[in-house]
Amino acid sequence: MALAGVELRYLVERMTKETDGYYVSNIYGIDRNSVLFKLHHPEKSDLMLVISTTGMWLTDVRIRQIEENRMVRRLRSDLLRLRITDIEQPDLERLAYLKFSGFEKEFVLVGEFFGDGNLILCSDAMKVLALQHSIDVRHRTIKVGLQYEPPPGPEKSALHMTRDDFQGIIRQEGPCARWLGRSLGVPRRYAEGIACEAGIDPRMPCVRLDDDNISALYEAARSVIRDVIDGHHTPIIIRHKGVEVSPVTLKGMEGEEVGGFMEALDKVFTDDILERGRQEQGGEDSAAETQLQRRLAEQEKAIRTVQDRAAAMTATANALYRMLSSGVLRLDMEGADTILAETGASLVYEKGAAHISVMDQKVLINLEAPLQSTASILYGEAKRQVGAVPAIQKMMEKTRRQAGRAAGKAEARRSAVVASEVRKRNWFERYRWFYTSDGLLAIGGRDAPSNSAVVRKHMESRDRVFHAEIFGSPFFILKDGDAEPGSSMGEVAHATVCFSRVWREAMHGSSAYWVMPEQVKKSAPTGQFLPKGSFTIEGRRNFMRPPGLQLAVGIMKHEDEPLLVCGPPAAVTSHTQQHVIIEPGGLEMVATAKKIRTALLDMGLECAGQYTIDEYIRVLPAGKSRVVTV
Repeated sequence: MALAGVELRYLVERMTKETDGYYVSNIYGIDRNSVLFKLHHPEKSDLMLVISTTGMWLTDVRIRQIEENRMVRRLRSDLLRLRITDIEQPDLERLAYLKFSGFEKEFVLVGEFFGDGNLILCSDAMKVLALQHSIDVRHRTIKVGLQYEPPPGPEKSALHMTRDDFQGIIRQEGPCARWLGRSLGVPRRYAEGIACEAGIDPRMPCVRLDDDNISALYEAARSVIRDVIDGHHTPIIIRHKGVEVSPVTLKGMEGEEVGGFMEALDKVFTDDILERGRQEQGGEDSAAETQLQRRLAEQEKAIRTVQDRAAAMTATANALYRMLSSGVLRLDMEGADTILAETGASLVYEKGAAHISVMDQKVLINLEAPLQSTASILYGEAKRQVGAVPAIQKMMEKTRRQAGRAAGKAEARRSAVVASEVRKRNWFERYRWFYTSDGLLAIGGRDAPSNSAVVRKHMESRDRVFHAEIFGSPFFILKDGDAEPGSSMGEVAHATVCFSRVWREAMHGSSAYWVMPEQVKKSAPTGQFLPKGSFTIEGRRNFMRPPGLQLAVGIMKHEDEPLLVCGPPAAVTSHTQQHVIIEPGGLEMVATAKKIRTALLDMGLECAGQYTIDEYIRVLPAGKSRVVTV
């Protein structure tokens, strides 16, 4: 499926709004023609943007890399941490410019979604820095180091066509739908649908259209184009000689209704990438499997041929005894050839020597010998033929094993081409977090930047602010903690201590304190300097000492969604049925994460498997840990 220009205009306008304020946090290769951009926003959920030679769209899935994309390294080098500042489309061309800016740099990624498609990275002056493939045609040359030249645009834009422009249709040859497709730059489904919307047969010759027909076509085309661009959609997936998505349902169109155009594109384009990837990944092993299956069929045929030949030779030997009973004593006597023919055999001479030919197998005989001796030779040859069957069967068994291994490798390669749903994280998952046993949310910093974000962006007058009595402590905030519930206050103090340097040093007996939001000053006193993530605390501090250094890791339900959480045992156990208790010391973070994941899976928590080891590491405190209770 190829995107139409009007569809791209809608996508560009929607993505311009949705990516506002986002920057590129990572770039992944999907296949040689597609790249996935992970976009991050300080306050909103991450977005996943696919830019391919077929189009661009926001996706809810992450496709595991199928093959290397040679542009990824350059894209990462130039675009990481830059913001998407603009997305433009020239008129309704199948062409988009994505502008990335930041750190006094600016780049433009050009997506060409026509023909074979192309991705072209340019400088702010539109000098080509990298591209999917070079172009050298009559009207333009695109190579690294040259100035980017866009393709020649249409003489008249479909956005600005007037009623008078449509009047020229009557001078054209062929059906009206063909003229609509060429003039508006839309695929066949649109051209035919617009004609149907106007109440005109798409096959009607242009020369037969009258003024009323032309007016109807003009109004239908303008209405359809505007509906697509403005998002007035009733999208469907059309499955006929391929799969296509239409954002609007026009007369004559039949298909499966879907929720939204972007979502439908995501499904169709993702399925197409996966299918092509599976075919390519399994290609070499599939070819080997096909060749081995062909060899297996030949070996089976060889066994049948040997068995049939042995049976024919036995039948021919028996026929020699019938010759004797009928008075025929030699194979060159009259009547012998008739009896041999009954079993498909014949007497032939080769280099002056006599042979009996049975199913193209020639057996040397002595015409002067008694027929009984000749029959014995044939019986022996039949036995020898049958004796070859076990050897062929042994070769067949080997071939079957080889074919099975090739099929297994092909299937494994195809199975590796998968897409996993990208879970949209809650805003608080950017920080340390847990829900207290009273049901209150507590959030804390992971590092200096997030420490700063917790206090500057999320601290409110009804909250309580916590910090451990040690350098290297996170700031924790108990949201809506103005009632100061005893259990919640103690649990947040517990978490503040455990997620500080105390855990890494195993400094038992450490304390935390809490203060009111107005006691936290975001600027340093005059003449002093505060490091990033640090704040000045004024007034009385309320100290609390947690009962010990322990944390619990489990999976809790939040709005019917399972979330991996790490926090004080009292808090986590009140929201989870299965959990693991950890203490300082023991294994490195990776080994601890693997052990916790295995333990939760052993408890029957299948959802524990949807989280990667990195995600387990992310919730753990910094430093070594050991599992003490499962």
